Parts: sequence; structure tokens; C-alpha cells
Amino acid sequence: MNSPANANLFSRLFGSLDDPSRLAIETPDGRHISYGDLIERSGQIANFLVKRGVKTGDRVAVQVEKSVENLILYLAVVRAGAVYLPLNTAYTLNELDYFVTDAEPSLVVCDPAKAEGLRAIAAKVGAVIETLDADGKGSLSEGADAEKADFATVPRENDDLAAILYTSGTTGRSKGAMLSHDNLASNSRTLVDYWRFTDKDVLIHALPIYHTHGLFVASNVTLFARAAMIFLPKLDPERIIKLMPRATVLMGVPTFYTRLLQSPNLTKETTSHMRLFISGSAPLLAETHREWSARTGHAVLERYGMTETNMNTSNPYDGERVPGAVGFPLPGVSARVVDPESGKPLAADEIGMIEVKGPNVFKGYWRMPEKTKADFRDDGFFITGDLGKIDAKGYVHIVGRGKDLVISGGFNVYPKEIESEIDAIDGVVESAVIGVPHADFGEGVTAVVVPQKGAKLDEASILHALDGRLAKFKMPKRVLFEDDLPRNTMGKVQKNVLREKYKALYAK
Repeated sequence: MNSPANANLFSRLFGSLDDPSRLAIETPDGRHISYGDLIERSGQIANFLVKRGVKTGDRVAVQVEKSVENLILYLAVVRAGAVYLPLNTAYTLNELDYFVTDAEPSLVVCDPAKAEGLRAIAAKVGAVIETLDADGKGSLSEGADAEKADFATVPRENDDLAAILYTSGTTGRSKGAMLSHDNLASNSRTLVDYWRFTDKDVLIHALPIYHTHGLFVASNVTLFARAAMIFLPKLDPERIIKLMPRATVLMGVPTFYTRLLQSPNLTKETTSHMRLFISGSAPLLAETHREWSARTGHAVLERYGMTETNMNTSNPYDGERVPGAVGFPLPGVSARVVDPESGKPLAADEIGMIEVKGPNVFKGYWRMPEKTKADFRDDGFFITGDLGKIDAKGYVHIVGRGKDLVISGGFNVYPKEIESEIDAIDGVVESAVIGVPHADFGEGVTAVVVPQKGAKLDEASILHALDGRLAKFKMPKRVLFEDDLPRNTMGKVQKNVLREKYKALYAK
């Protein structure tokens, strides 16, 4: 099919396939998709992409609901030598305008219901629009139906881009993290070994596929292992529990585990066929870790990754999985903790900035050379923006973030963006958005608002004004009011004071 010399991720995934009839994906409605089916359908879609003008290195922006066809579209884009750009399905047109004009894709794939609104945005950069709905139907799939399955995978080098994922930025502007074919392939292969994946595994895939966790970790690791996945549209605790006797692995964000623990059907018996439970994208509360072990007899394996780096560390497969820790640096990955100001390495158990280096670390931010330069040390270490420590046993612990980022339900939320929208509301003097501990979401997005004297503002009016301006996951869960925001002597808002004051806001 392809020369092994081709570094294209698609070639690495499928180039040495021994049995095309092997099951790759099963859907809730009973569809069975083999590895051979993935190769054939990705060939049809790749041929259609080329016919629509997609060239090597072009970006293909995708904002569609989770479906098997959507996953195959990702494989087809990579196979065609283009750059896959997934976008959260919750993003509004206001937000999409920035991503499309910044990335300048040649093709935008969206839900049919959004095509009209996106047309004017796509026209700014000369992009073509195709559609794909939650059932995998639309102009993209119809166009691909008429194409041949044969497609010569475009040769790519290790450092050529395979994907761009937008992440929150310290300036309030989202940054496009550029991920190469080798970034994705090397990290997935490492995880296959570290987590002991084999072709006997069956993954319950209930994550979205527009960010690193669901797309690159869950999907790529499964495919590299020649394993199978049961492809669910979203988190459904009771359905997941019913599937466990047929599956071996679950990957989820902390919310998955808190929701599953709410079900009386989660027992040692229902989880007895499962081999591994993995959690990431946000900190798993130590109490959730302990409760899960008590209920199921399984210790959740927590790991640490970022959009820019894929996975950096993981608790061990064999050995103690420490609650509250994210484990050891993965093979080939170096991690260190340094003084944030001087960059000097710190001793064990000293808290500082976490920095990482390895083949998993991205190539930089799209069209932001100065930001890229600022986030890398001269010796190649990436400054993560996460504060943490490495204990005497070598376990990495995350204690906070230096970038003022809120992670809610596994999604990155940058406060500045929300504050700008709130500050524009009539009657608002200023606002501060913080993350407060939340049992279900890890952190609850919380807005503290200072109103003008006499202004008739309440929680409902603020939320109503924000509706449609922000993706749902960015919307504050609570809006609180203060006469003034706490400040230090330099006039900087002390969000730590607010976090401390409201730390029990969501306590049950």
C-alpha cells in the first residue's frame, strides 16, 4: 500500500496491516467497521478532498458532531497530506470567525445547520464549504460516495504538520498548536506500550473527537494497537456500564468518573471484565480516585498531557497509581521543575514551573513565532505554564497553573475572553472569572462582577447577555457580585483571594 519510508501518520497506522477484516469500530446501532473499511473510505474521502482543491499542507477546518465518518475524515485529511483542524462543536459563529481567518483553511466542513452562517466567514479566506451531520450524512459523504477507494497516501516527513489544535492563550487570543506526524505517531506508540494495549482490547470511546484526548490519544492508540473501539456519541453512564462486560478500557475526563459513581449499577461485578480506567484532561480529585477503587477494585490511571504536547506523564501500569499525582515522565519524555523566574532546576518536592521535552512536544504556535520563542527554553524544554513538583519517588504532581487557565469538564477556558464579554454589558464596571473546585467538572467557571451603582443587574441578566456569545462550556456556572475586586499594591486583581473566598461554592 505505502512505502514504510513514508512518515505520514496514515502510513504508520495502516502500512503494516496484517488483517484488513479485523474489527476497528462498532457503533451503538450495530454497525461494524473493519480496518479495511477505514482504508477504503478514507481513500474515497481523500480523493474528494483533492477534487475540492485541498493541496498538501492546506488546512481543513472541521466543526461537526461526533461520528465514524468524522473520524474517517480526520484520517483522510492526514492521508491527503493536509492539516486537520478540529473545532469544538460548541463554538459560536463569533468564535469561529477568529479560527477560520487565522488558520485560512482551504476547506471548512460543518453541520448543515451551520453552513449558511459560516459561508460569509469562509468567503473571507476563499474556503470551500462541505457539510457533515451527526449521522455522517451531508455533501462531503455524498461527494465521497462517487470517488474511487484507491488513493496514494501523500509522502510526508516527520516534522511536517498533521494537525493544528487551538488552545487558550495568555493574551486572550487562542493559539494554534502545530502538531507533526511524528509528534502524534511517537506519542501514540509510546502509550500503546506503556498502557499495555493489544489487539484484544476494546475501548469504550465516549469522548469528543475535537481535542487531543478523544482524537489523538483514544483513537490513535487504539488503531496503532489493532484494537477495537465502541464509538459512543457522548457520555452515557448507564450505557457505558452495560458495555463494560464486552470492553477492556475506558478513557475519560474526571466528569466521567463522578457521573459513573452516581450509578448504583457500578460495582466490582460490572467492572470485572475491564482492564484499565484512564483519566485525564483535568485533575481527578483524590477522593474520586479512592471512591472508585473502593467501589470497583480498580485504581484509575491518571496521566498528564496538553494540547501542545500530547501526553507527558502517566501513572504506572504496574506499580502504585498515586491519587493526586500524574505519574512519571513517559519513555523518551523529560520533565523538570524550575524556578519560574530564573529557570533554575528545583529539588524534589519544591514547587515551580513544569517544563517538558521530547518527540511529543509540538513545533510551535501557528503564525506566532515570538510566542513560540518565549515558551521554549534555549535547551529545547517547553514551558508548560503548569505549576507542580516532582516528589522523591519521581511522581509528578500538578498543583496549579501559572497561566490563569480554568479547566472545566476537560475543556480549557481562558478567563480574559469571558471577562471581555461581561465587561461590555451595560452596568458592569469590571469582572473577574475564576475556576472554583467542582466535583463534577473539576473546576466550575465562576464570574465575580462589580456593578455600577444603581445598575439593575442580577445573575440571570448577565447570563442572558452572554447567551450566544460564548460556547456553552465557557458560560459561568454562577455569577456573583462584589462592590470591589481585591487587588495587590501593583493594582493587579488577586484572583487567589477570590478563589479562596468561594472555594466551597459548589461543595455538596
